[in-house]
Amino acid sequence: MLETSARLLRLLSLLQTPRDWTGAELAERLSVSTRTVRNDVERLRNLGYPVHGTRGAVGGYRLGAGAALPPLLLDDEEAVAVAIGLRTAAGGTITGVEETSLRALAKLEQVLPARLRYRVNTLQRYAVSVPRDDQGPRVDADTLSVLAAACRGHERLRFDYRSHDDSASRREVEPYRLVNWGRRWYLVAFDVARADWRTFRVDRLRPRTPTGPRFAPRELPEEAVDQVRRGVSSAAWRHRARVVVHVPAERLAERINAAIGVITPVDDTRCLLDTGADSIEALAVHLGLLGVDFTVTEPAELVELVRELAGRYHRATASGDPDE
Repeated sequence: MLETSARLLRLLSLLQTPRDWTGAELAERLSVSTRTVRNDVERLRNLGYPVHGTRGAVGGYRLGAGAALPPLLLDDEEAVAVAIGLRTAAGGTITGVEETSLRALAKLEQVLPARLRYRVNTLQRYAVSVPRDDQGPRVDADTLSVLAAACRGHERLRFDYRSHDDSASRREVEPYRLVNWGRRWYLVAFDVARADWRTFRVDRLRPRTPTGPRFAPRELPEEAVDQVRRGVSSAAWRHRARVVVHVPAERLAERINAAIGVITPVDDTRCLLDTGADSIEALAVHLGLLGVDFTVTEPAELVELVRELAGRYHRATASGDPDE
């Protein structure tokens, strides 16, 4: 049987999982009686932990939110996951969390057992990250918190917005989702004045507080979700192309993600793919990875690059003098 102090820590660890525990379940896990469980729960409450209890067949114990953050008891896998997440956040795109993440990571690594520190450090050593583009958009952590709270509370948002052409406007929306796409964050919302769904770049908006009144949530239609995916991807494209793909639209749709581009049927054997990428080179490579024949007629630089790549691949497999 566990000693009282060790048993209390084990009980606290169990109560931190997002579920209700019956007294019998806790007693079985701790190898004690249900009376001991009740006494231990009371000890935790006396120490300031808000352990809530409900009676009945579906009742049980759960640790609630209190005035202070209780110590988090993590198993090995959870500790490694948190450490990796903090290291990732330290190099992320959200302004203001880098230093906070490093402080939290330092505290965590100080108490990590040697075996877990070795696992985290090994991953850090052998995992190569893409260098961060310091010219990319940065998002304020407080702004994300305000938006997330408004989505959760179904509260209208008012904010100043700067569009891609640098024009300014003031919007009032019903917020629904925050979407992270690459280095950018987007807000999916219903624009009240325009009576339609819209997607907003979070780094281009400035919330006005306080938030507005609560609203009755609408059902997010499937077509709006598809438009959001397409809008998010196309907004990030620097280069675009319309390509005739020599397969039926249904077959191409099975091969690519909806965010890759918009597919329009041409006939029973062809379809039109409206797609794009950050660079002409990436666009040419992505088209080659479709695994099917295609015809590209614009833009001119893409046509030239595809022709150049075709010649390079041909020379790579041709026998004899590579200059022939």
